[in-house]
Amino acid sequence: METRQQERGQGHIRTGLLDPEPVTEVDEEMVSDVDLNNTLTDEEREEILSELTKLEEDISTLRQVLASKEKHHSELKAKLGITPLIEFKQNFNRSWYDMQTSTAYKKTSETLSTAGQKTSAVFTTLGTAISRKFGDMRNSPSFKSFEEKVECTVSNIKLN
Repeated sequence: METRQQERGQGHIRTGLLDPEPVTEVDEEMVSDVDLNNTLTDEEREEILSELTKLEEDISTLRQVLASKEKHHSELKAKLGITPLIEFKQNFNRSWYDMQTSTAYKKTSETLSTAGQKTSAVFTTLGTAISRKFGDMRNSPSFKSFEEKVECTVSNIKLN
């Protein structure tokens, strides 16, 4: 079934359910002119109602068939020992694998690995620099003088 919309001021009719441009306003004159009850003959109305009834019956039948198929589906899974938990695990594992093999995951993993290596190198360099500074500080005349004073104080405390 097609819908028709008269575009105002352009004089042509568009057909189809998915127009490329959204309707932004309702033309009140057009809405009041369209009255489905007056445009259908009694015969057309009966035909449409009959078709509607048939469609509703078809939908009901399809729902019953689907319910039957779903029941049979679950019975077969039960015979195979496939539980909802097993299905969840399989779906999770499949999704995890799909994610790990994705290009985005691989690029992210590589980037984080590189960042980790660079961070490790920075901390190693920093640790070396700090160790060197402590070594330099320990060999400085100020530290030697402080070290001697502490040793002298400890000796005096032990003697007393």
